[in-house]
Amino acid sequence: MVRIELAPEALDDVDRFIDHPEQHQVADVANRVGEILEAIQILSGSPLIGRPVAGGKRELIIGKGSRSYVAPYRYLAEIETVFILALRAQRESGFKH
Repeated sequence: MVRIELAPEALDDVDRFIDHPEQHQVADVANRVGEILEAIQILSGSPLIGRPVAGGKRELIIGKGSRSYVAPYRYLAEIETVFILALRAQRESGFKH
C-alpha cells in the first residue's frame, strides 16, 4: 500500500476550502472536504491513476461541475509515497501545476 503525504501548502488549501464556503454560507462544507480526502485515498491503491502533467507530476481530478477539484501530486515509486502538492478548485483562476 502506498503512503500519502500532504505538503504543508495542501493543508493550507484544505483550510481555505473550509473558510471560503463558510464565509459564503455554502452547505455541506464538511462533506465537501470529506469527499476530497476520500478521493485522495484512492491513490494509496492506484498511485498512477492521475493524468500525467509537466515536470513528472500527475493530477487527480476530484468531483465534477462546481464541486470539482484538482490535486497535483508526485509519486515516488522507490519509497512508495504519493506527495500531494496542492488542492485547487478546478474553476480557480490562475491555477498552476
